[in-house]
Amino acid sequence: MNTSGTKKNISDKGRVFVGLSGGVDSAVSAALLKEQGYDVTGVFIKAWQPDWMVCTWREERRDAMRVALALDIPFLFLDMEKEYKQGVVDKMIAEYKANRTPNPDVLCNREIKFGSFWNKAKELGADFIATGHYAKVFSKQHSLALYESKDKEKDQSYFLWTLTQEDLEHTLFPVGGLEKKDVRELAKKFKLPVAEKKDSQGICFLGDVSMEDFLSHYIDIKPGKVVNTDGQVIGTHKGLPFYTIGERHGFEVTKKSADSSPFYIVAKDVKTNALVVSNDIAEIKDLSPQKVVLKNVNWIHEPLVPELTARIRYHGGKLPCKLSLEGKKLAVEFTNPVRGLALGQSIVFYSDEECLGGAVMDRLY
Repeated sequence: MNTSGTKKNISDKGRVFVGLSGGVDSAVSAALLKEQGYDVTGVFIKAWQPDWMVCTWREERRDAMRVALALDIPFLFLDMEKEYKQGVVDKMIAEYKANRTPNPDVLCNREIKFGSFWNKAKELGADFIATGHYAKVFSKQHSLALYESKDKEKDQSYFLWTLTQEDLEHTLFPVGGLEKKDVRELAKKFKLPVAEKKDSQGICFLGDVSMEDFLSHYIDIKPGKVVNTDGQVIGTHKGLPFYTIGERHGFEVTKKSADSSPFYIVAKDVKTNALVVSNDIAEIKDLSPQKVVLKNVNWIHEPLVPELTARIRYHGGKLPCKLSLEGKKLAVEFTNPVRGLALGQSIVFYSDEECLGGAVMDRLY
């Protein structure tokens, strides 16, 4: 069975630096690569955490070191606090201040895991880097292509749209061709000390702290009113940056509807600091945009036709759409109005299971 999740030629083994997060996926990735004959080095990357937050990285580093010891592979510790703060956290905070909703995981992949980490690994003599991401890389027409993982529930191709052909040439995803349950079984087979460890949830540097609590330390948050589309005040909110278009949680509605149907966020009025909501399905559909202008476009494989499918959120369904130009900007028009198009979020394009690339949603049209 090919468990590497890749059809790249691996007959000529090389030196690979595996990002060991302290979790089971990266641990099994390292074990598989060693079994396949690679010269494997385990690497723990220290991300940034603020002084006021309970430290979590030392525990994760300990688990990563235990994995390296169990596999009898060299272990490196890379302090990338500065790179993480500047490349991920500062950019994330700036987007929230602008009332946009960024994807920190996408930023982390672009700036750290496949940016600073690879640069350091290459400097230290690595031929490849590997991570525990659930995705696959295949050869296709004299180039490389990124595909969804075998395990569709765990697939992380949505967060990998910023990768380039050059990135794919030196990147390995050893668990991409496996189901999560098989990864767990392999962890037991390899007698890895993290075999029973629970999967981490959320953004790595936050630990158990909510995004709301974190942002409140860096953004001037002003509570405000929740209004319906007629402008009537029906509740309160904690601060506009905490909310994303399409959500239905986190704000308080004091004037309930007759049928108690849920209210969804349809707009943010920055001038009045009001959150605009609706519980009328027909109205929500009418207010939902069908076209969005994009920025930071990246193609792993540029599409041959404008008709594609796209995801606008992790684990979201694939929506039929068509690419077009609005002036010099690339835009995408959906077949039907789409609820929950959030500016700052990633839109990722697919052709069947192939991830062609993506962009950031910049302006509703």
